[in-house]
Parts: sequence; C-alpha cells; structure tokens
Amino acid sequence: MRFLGTVVVVLMGIAGAAINPGLGRAQEPNDSTASVPPIFGAAPKSPPAAVTPLALRTLKESYAAIPLADRISIQADLVWAVNFPGPINGEYSDQLVNAVRSFQRLNKTKMTGVLNPAERQALADMVKPMQDQVGWKIVFDQASGARLGLPLKLAPNLSVGKTGSLWSSAQGQVRIETFRFAASDATLTDVFERMKREPSERKVEQQSLKPDGFVLIGMQGLKKFHVRGYARDGEVRGITILYDQAMEVAMDQLIPQLAHSFHPFATPVKLAPSSVAQRRQVEYGTGIVVSAKGHIVTDRQVVEGCNSIVIPGIGNAELLAADAESELALLRIYGAEDLAPIALLGEEPKGPELVVVGIADPNSQGGNGAISTLATKLVNTTSVNGTVTSFSQVPGPGFSGAVALDKGGRFLGMVALKPVVVAGTAPAAPKATIVPAEAIRSLMEANHIAPASGQAGVDGCKASVVRVICVRK
Repeated sequence: MRFLGTVVVVLMGIAGAAINPGLGRAQEPNDSTASVPPIFGAAPKSPPAAVTPLALRTLKESYAAIPLADRISIQADLVWAVNFPGPINGEYSDQLVNAVRSFQRLNKTKMTGVLNPAERQALADMVKPMQDQVGWKIVFDQASGARLGLPLKLAPNLSVGKTGSLWSSAQGQVRIETFRFAASDATLTDVFERMKREPSERKVEQQSLKPDGFVLIGMQGLKKFHVRGYARDGEVRGITILYDQAMEVAMDQLIPQLAHSFHPFATPVKLAPSSVAQRRQVEYGTGIVVSAKGHIVTDRQVVEGCNSIVIPGIGNAELLAADAESELALLRIYGAEDLAPIALLGEEPKGPELVVVGIADPNSQGGNGAISTLATKLVNTTSVNGTVTSFSQVPGPGFSGAVALDKGGRFLGMVALKPVVVAGTAPAAPKATIVPAEAIRSLMEANHIAPASGQAGVDGCKASVVRVICVRK
C-alpha cells in the first residue's frame, strides 16, 4: 500500500506536467475518424494540414520501410507524448502521421510526418520517465490473443482469469483482465449486456454499443471500472480495468494508454526491445559488493517490482536507490560481515576483450550457485537510437548485474541484460550492454559511499560477487 501510494503521488506530479489533460478520455472501438461522442473525448486541436498525394505516397513508403515492431513502439510512445488516438497496431494511418507532426511541433523540429533517428530518440526520452513510473510494458496475452500495454508496477501479479488473463496488485486495488468469447456462445450484444449487469453491484454511467465493439464506464461498489469489447472473426475479445477510487488519479490518466494499446486481434510479432513479457515471480541476478558495510550494486531490472530481495547465505536486502538512466540499483544488507568490496579504483581498463564474472541462473547449472566466468568482447553497433555497446557473446540468464573486467582483470563496469521477447513463443536471447564504472561510482557518491581500491584480477573479483534473488508475489 505504501508503495502504491508513492506511485500515485509521483504520477500526479508527472501527469500534471507532462501528460495532456485530455488523456482522461478514451476512444470508441474502431473509431478511425476525428469525430468522437463527447463522453469519449474530443478530436485533437488544430490538426496539421492534409498532405498532397505525392507526399502521402512518400510517407507510406517511409513507414513501410520501418519494421512492424518499431512502428508499434512508435505508436505506443506517441500515446504518452501527444495523445495518439490509436489503435496501436503498427499500421500506417493519417492519425499516425498527424500524431508524429504534433510531436515534431512540440519538439520544435520540421513537421515531416515521419521521425528521423534523433526525433525517435527524443520521443523515447520524453515518455520513458512516465512509463518507468508505472512499469509500462507491451505484452502479448496468449490466453486472449490480444496485445496490450500494462502498468506492471501497479498490477504486477499475473494469474488465470475467467476467460483470459488477470494482472492485479497485491491487495487487488488494481485489476486488469482480458476476456474472450466465441460468438457461438455469446454475441457482441450478449457480452455487452452481461458486462452491464455482472457483477450485480456494477452501475453503468456511460455506454456505447456499435456493430463491432462497445465501451462501458461506471462504478462497481467502491471501484471504478472501464470495459471494452470488440467483435471479429466469430469471437468477442476485450479488456476490463477495475481500480479503487484511491487510485483514480493514477489510473484515470492511464486509461487512454491502456485502451489504445489494447489490440484484441493481434498477430504475434517480435516486440520492440523496450517491450518485455511479464516478469518472473522468482528472478535471479548477480550483485557486486561495493562496500564492507553491505552495499551491493545490481541491474535495476533484476529487482524491479520485488516484494523481497534475498542475498543467499547473507540475508534480505533493502533497495536504497534505483536510477532509471543508468539502469543501476543500490541494495544494502544490514549487519553483514566479512564482505569484500570490489576494487573500483585503480588503473583504467584497456582493450575490447573482457571477462564477465557472475552467477548463472540455477536452472542452467543444476540448481547450484557457482560463480563462473565468460570471455567475450565489446562490440559497437549503430541503430536508429544511436550507438550501443554490446558483447560478441551474450551471457546467459542470471548474469544481469555481473562484473565486466578487461583482459588484465581491471574493473570495466556492470553487465545489464535486457530481455527481447517474441510474443507467443519462448523468450529470445537477451541483449547485453555494459554500465560503465563511472556510473557506478557516481551512484555511490550520491549515496555517500566511498569506492574501494584493491588488486585487479578475476580471483579477487569472485569474492565480491553475490547472487541476488527477487521474489514477486
């Protein structure tokens, strides 16, 4: 409860400063025009002028050259930046072009209707803090066949729903549930009427029914609810969003993102790197001891949304700080003794060859917790988001948060593994990046922790590596 309250307070500040006040309104199903009934919102103000047929063909060709997953990612970010009315399906549309131009106007760049690499990065940088506050992820729901965005910090627990999947908070303050019916069992109108009266305490305040979809908004006891249903190909699929009134400041602002990101009849695609699947209930990573007083640095994503953080053989750890920009998390174990901090001070690392020192996931080493090493090399790759430093050989699960040493055993930085998910299939190999030593020293300095000096080398480093276990309920 304390955490959720904190998120609400933070979101109030962020929403007021960075989110369009009109985001509290949502779009009707399959509404591809600018005209919407008043209860569901208004058209964007001052839409950009129409483009010429030649320019339109050029824009279509430009978007056709962008991978589908990237187009979906752009649309998802535009919802946060300029209230893109969706749907988030990766398809070219006038709405997409107009939303991009609106962002370009906001970004004070030329309104071409398609993002160049610098503008795409600027868009991502603008919305990332808002998305990080709620743990926003795009996932594919195998149970319903829908793709949707989820605030996993507000609703981290995944379970089986009545006819789909259910994401909820620990005490049920927030519930997001998908549903799926065969038209032979229930027509769209049948589902619409059922959702209006079940459960019995549900009181509808706003409603809309069209041939291909419906929207219901109202109160269910002391909770607010928002239901959307869509009909196609002999099925009715939809989403129910239910939340306490105490959460309405945060959740009312998220309704457009939740509604527009919901694609009921999605084809499984390889999602953009920033979109990952539901986090495991028990996740394993590696931590680096940085002080004899029990301070440990690890990958922020390893300890994201944890109910408890355990360092085996030592005790429970407290999360002191998390930095979204550097992807670092600082932990502390109180009362720990005989911890050997890693040598952060000394000669500068040299050369691209390096050695990774970490603890692999127990599933990959027969349940053991042995420290192991991996020889690899730094590789620079260039994409639309700039130059990224990665590894020629990616470490396996459990190595997120591991130590990276140069060939001479000098500390280079921390390994960060970012999952890449192919929706509806097994996870693909994660992408590995490195958080430089300077970022770790900066985090320590901000928390008044003096970095240690010592001898370089793999053997000395092994004494400073621990396993980190995150437990999510």
